[in-house]
Amino acid sequence: MIRQMIKIAEEKCTGCGLCATACHEGAIEIIAGKARVIREDYCDGLGNCLPVCPTGAITFEERDAPAYDQAAVDVHLATKATAMPAAGCPGTRTRQINHQTAAPAAAQSGPGTSELRQWPVQIKLVPLTAPYYQGAHLLIAADCTAYAYGNFHQEFVKNRIAIIGCPKLDDIDYTEKLTAIIKSNDIKSVTIVRMEVPCCSGLAHAATAALQQSGKFIPWNVVTIGIDGNILAD
Repeated sequence: MIRQMIKIAEEKCTGCGLCATACHEGAIEIIAGKARVIREDYCDGLGNCLPVCPTGAITFEERDAPAYDQAAVDVHLATKATAMPAAGCPGTRTRQINHQTAAPAAAQSGPGTSELRQWPVQIKLVPLTAPYYQGAHLLIAADCTAYAYGNFHQEFVKNRIAIIGCPKLDDIDYTEKLTAIIKSNDIKSVTIVRMEVPCCSGLAHAATAALQQSGKFIPWNVVTIGIDGNILAD
């Protein structure tokens, strides 16, 4: 049958494994240092892998391919779940963090306590969809803000799903991926925390553009942290 599939340009692929992590069906694995679709009937053709590829090696194409087989995918994922992941970096595996069970009651809240509720946190690594996004208050933060503002976890991370990035260092436009996250999930609010430095405006611009492009009306606000650690505006 003719259907939409992904196409991986081998010459552009660096074998970073981000696409393999983003693929919820396990259709992609890193083989001999390159990303490859291991079975075409595992690929649903929706392209969760596209926005995470840092080199633009993945595109869509219409071509003859076997139909997507959900039953085969379920068996494949169940098999993978019993073994160490064969592709990508294990450190990027999506996890939900429950501090109520991970720490003694005396250490569950207060100064110095981590309020992080999920892993990974880097915008380039987070999945487009995950259970923890549903009904979530989303925090989109410049990575320097957690170092500049002393009470960052208690005031910003607590009760939010936190994703971070640096547009200057990553040298990419986050808009497409942030749009997909907001559009594909039940996000209740968005808080953007940036530094006062000019290059940090790219993060705020990407986040607000994503809100507009998502077509949703979601409460949002921007908080600016000074390099001296004070809140300049919110």
